[in-house]
Amino acid sequence: MGTKDKIKPFFTSSGRFLNEISSFLVFTLLDILDFVLCYVYKMADFFMEAEFKPCYCWPEKEAITSYNGKILVSEQRESRTLHLTWNKLQLEEISDTLYTRPSLMSDISKSSTIIHSSKEPNRRAGSVRSTYTVNSTSVRMLQERVTGPKQTFPIPRWSDCDCKTCTSWMTSCKNTLYVKVDEPKDNVQENVLFIHGFISSSAFWTETLYPNFSKNAKSKYRLLAVDLLGFGRSPKPDDSLYTLREHLEMIESSVLEPYNVKSFHIVAHSLGCILALALAVKHPASVKSLTLLAPPYFPAPKGEQPAQYTMRKVAPRRVWPLISFGASVACWYEHLSRTVCILLARNHRLWDFLTKLITRNRIRTYLIEGFFCHTHTAAWHTLHNIICGAAAKMEGYLDEVKNTLKCDITIYHGEDDELIPVECSYNVKSRIPRSHVKIVENKDHITIVVGRQKTFARELEEIWKKASG
Repeated sequence: MGTKDKIKPFFTSSGRFLNEISSFLVFTLLDILDFVLCYVYKMADFFMEAEFKPCYCWPEKEAITSYNGKILVSEQRESRTLHLTWNKLQLEEISDTLYTRPSLMSDISKSSTIIHSSKEPNRRAGSVRSTYTVNSTSVRMLQERVTGPKQTFPIPRWSDCDCKTCTSWMTSCKNTLYVKVDEPKDNVQENVLFIHGFISSSAFWTETLYPNFSKNAKSKYRLLAVDLLGFGRSPKPDDSLYTLREHLEMIESSVLEPYNVKSFHIVAHSLGCILALALAVKHPASVKSLTLLAPPYFPAPKGEQPAQYTMRKVAPRRVWPLISFGASVACWYEHLSRTVCILLARNHRLWDFLTKLITRNRIRTYLIEGFFCHTHTAAWHTLHNIICGAAAKMEGYLDEVKNTLKCDITIYHGEDDELIPVECSYNVKSRIPRSHVKIVENKDHITIVVGRQKTFARELEEIWKKASG
């Protein structure tokens, strides 16, 4: 073994050790800072909005009991029955990662409550009663959704942007997602639905692929790129929990129903892949082809909770690489991530102006617009309830797709993707052997599309042509 062969492993192991040590120190400080910010925002919300807003690290707990289609809410000696059904509450879709995130301060603040259930017989009715314990914030938000908003029209929170782009939905009679449509002048032959990833928007597709499709494709396909609930120009309701069901229902009511879409191709990126799979399972006979880019599928080892395992894989609490550090801050810290949203998303017009001024680059400009146009409530809940919370459903979705869908399934993944590793695409293939995995060399999580849009547009056209042949 040569000298170089001996030196390389030494530097590699040393780098890992330094990353581990620095990560421990940095995230210990962030644990403390997030704990302090919890109380800072409590006071800020009270002074700005005249009420204390609940958060997922607040120690107050509420118990919900399901019995005969009713929900009994118990809170500090006071209880009341709400005439709700599980179809409305959908507690099972609320990820426990929202409020169970081990940290230095979790034991001190007593902030963690694990969802648990127990069944006990009701002797009088001869039935079974199920008891669920959840975090009080989830309960309150669900109650507000059922009882309705306090104002006729919602108003933006003090920590959210109040520009026209972010608030136009508040005074509109239509509570639907923003959809960018590019369709033929004559009869539409086929439909293509594009679903973007986390903290992105429809511009991820419309600014890259739309201009690069051939004339033949544009004369045949109706292209529908949607801004997901809480992102881009779509509604950003403060009382939404942004569950998988809510996202799917909004896509159906905003795209499939109004545009009378009976069959369609799906192209999805990152988080959007989870929604694409769920949509395909719900409408198996309608999907003509399924194209997934960097699907976040992390099969949990036996004995591991899928949501918690996925959270640790997506957000490993490491300072390097930087994309992992950013994901860890966004996923592990409710109040730090809110601070980031105040600095960036609330002031997205400023950052958009500076980006245009400095770069003069339209590609970077639209990425900045999509990255910053959301609220903390939308980003926080979507991250946990979709990427983490849907982890337990992924195997079932993939099996359904394998057994029920007859269409082609193509998976693209950037070789240099540091956020969602290439192994995730091979994990999907292990569940759906007939799927095709294409690794794109020297491309990462974003450049798998941006920078190769002409090539990718042609590849998509070939996929659709083959599916329709």
